[in-house]
Amino acid sequence: MAKTPGRSDLPAAPNPASPQDIRNVVLVGPGGAGKTALFEALVAARVPGQRTGTGDHVRTTTLTAASFESGPVTLNLLDTPGYPDFVGDLRAGLRAADAAVFVISGADDIDRPVSLLWRECAAVGMPRAVVVTHLDQPRADFAATVETCRRTFGDARATHWPVVEDGSVTGVVGLLTGETSDEHEDARSALIESVIEESEDATLLDRYLEGETIDTESLLGDLRTAIAQGTFFPIVPVSPLTGAGVEELLAMVEQAFPDPTVHPLPAVTSPVGGPVSGVACDPSQPLVAEVVRTTTDPYVGRLSLVRVFSGTLRVDETVHVSGHLGDFVGHEVAGHPAHDDDERVGPLASPFVDGHRPRGTAIAGDLVLVTKLTRAETSDTLSSVDRPAVVAPWLLPEPQLPVAIRAATKSDDDKLGGALQRLVAEDVTMRMEHSHETDQVVLWTMGQAHVDDLIGQLAERYGVTVTAEPYRTSLRETFVRRCSVQGRHVKQSGGHGQYAVCSIDIEPLPRGAGFEFVDKVVGGSVPRQFIPSVEKGARLQLEKGLLTGHPVVDVRVTLTDGKSHSVDSSDVAFQTAAALALKEAANASTMALLEPIDRVDITIADEYLGAVMSDLRGRRGQVLGTEPADGMGPEGGWTVVHAEVPQAELSRYPIDLRSVSHGTGSFVREPLRHDLLPADKAKELLGG
Repeated sequence: MAKTPGRSDLPAAPNPASPQDIRNVVLVGPGGAGKTALFEALVAARVPGQRTGTGDHVRTTTLTAASFESGPVTLNLLDTPGYPDFVGDLRAGLRAADAAVFVISGADDIDRPVSLLWRECAAVGMPRAVVVTHLDQPRADFAATVETCRRTFGDARATHWPVVEDGSVTGVVGLLTGETSDEHEDARSALIESVIEESEDATLLDRYLEGETIDTESLLGDLRTAIAQGTFFPIVPVSPLTGAGVEELLAMVEQAFPDPTVHPLPAVTSPVGGPVSGVACDPSQPLVAEVVRTTTDPYVGRLSLVRVFSGTLRVDETVHVSGHLGDFVGHEVAGHPAHDDDERVGPLASPFVDGHRPRGTAIAGDLVLVTKLTRAETSDTLSSVDRPAVVAPWLLPEPQLPVAIRAATKSDDDKLGGALQRLVAEDVTMRMEHSHETDQVVLWTMGQAHVDDLIGQLAERYGVTVTAEPYRTSLRETFVRRCSVQGRHVKQSGGHGQYAVCSIDIEPLPRGAGFEFVDKVVGGSVPRQFIPSVEKGARLQLEKGLLTGHPVVDVRVTLTDGKSHSVDSSDVAFQTAAALALKEAANASTMALLEPIDRVDITIADEYLGAVMSDLRGRRGQVLGTEPADGMGPEGGWTVVHAEVPQAELSRYPIDLRSVSHGTGSFVREPLRHDLLPADKAKELLGG
């Protein structure tokens, strides 16, 4: 395997003997809560010579993985971005993991996006723990944070309590195993009661209420079982800077977090949708694995982070690669066409922060880096050649923020297409389109931070400099009143000339009617063989536009009369005459512009409903109705707003909705129709 950047003193790659020896854990939470600092502290506690950071971290925008031995298990630890624009890497981390650690700040409230992510994990039965950081800040209050967690997350209890001296967290006390004092008594009693309620021993609660002392080992056993089953959620205070709580969290991961055999497998079918037998988290079963992330390493080239769900992945083995993302989202996904190929597996490596260690196999339940998989993209499935399979991919929100980009130089333009294709293949949360109507290359993204990151990647990874420009919507022209005109094309320049005259009536049609051509010629004034030429000429000119270069729609063209010449009339001459007639009819009094209108469905927390409705009115939106949102939890509190909004007013809506709704709102949209563009807006769009 080619050399990768990093230190040469890393220990050998972990080599778990069975899935029961593996723990896959993902760190999630809001930006600024300290996930990356915690990630570094956990790695440093188990990998000799690995240093922790200073506490000052830039915003994480990508998924980071580190595989290392932690006590008796191999820990595959994943750090995810907290900023919502990078939800693709967050979801990739959730797909690769079997348990989640929610990292929240003890100095801040728990926001709505975090509670929604908690519910999402609950829906798939993922075990969870809570780590509270920033307890050295003046506003921090661990006891208050524990109560907030209980209100937000449910059956969450502190299993440890911080020791704070001179504003710094110097240690933690185990409420079941440590030397507690009177100040911990309430929290300890609450924890014991919660553990007893989760116990499978039905007599335990009665014995406890009768005053019997329950031995600590029994309580710890029941606690670990409840954590692994995802019915109890421990809260642990941790200070990455001082290391307080790090060992306690790692011990919990090693002893209480579930191994991959416990976590349910995603749905697996054959490429044609049929059943696939024998799929299980067992190294001896048929291979089923998924590419959860694709990147490019400057030393080794293409790198695919793969989660093995069933069987064993081996170096130099030929596998079947299936990609059918469009079948699951209901439409073709740019950069991810449906495909089924066979490919030989390149060198395998165990992921690490700043270097990767070679390995020969990866068993069911493990995470591994595969180099040079040229036919496999993010969300594709790797399986046995004789038993091809498709793993149902994790679903992501549609990118809704468009940004138009243009290459800075001719050299940049030559490289731009290839660079964008690679970015689209790696990032399933972006979409690229080339609008021929507006002559713009448009990237559909998750937000402004996503835009900045993509432009940065183009410059840093591919040496392509681009500039962003305003996104233009695809307008239409239409006739707004009836008119009659004549098109005359007569030329004589030696030899055969060109002669065609056609008289046409033009009248507007209802929205969405398209184009109609009617022949009302009598007496043979236009020979029959040239009538299709008039229609063809009209169609071509309407597609080019008449006033502004936008296509003309919803119009009826009626050929009423004309003239021809026995020698000089031709197909081309009548096409030209029809085009000239339409140009003659086009002016500011007969025509108007149409703008695209989108159907928008917005899901919003009820407390922000009024603000969202007011914002829609400011966007010339028409609210069609509202209804309670489904699937947002039994307590409700969410509403779906159905509206029609001009597409031009939605170009920055993902950013504005996030602001108006404090990060809780989401929306989907679909093209609906074109409607008349107000005159003042037409002047704005067309520069007066």
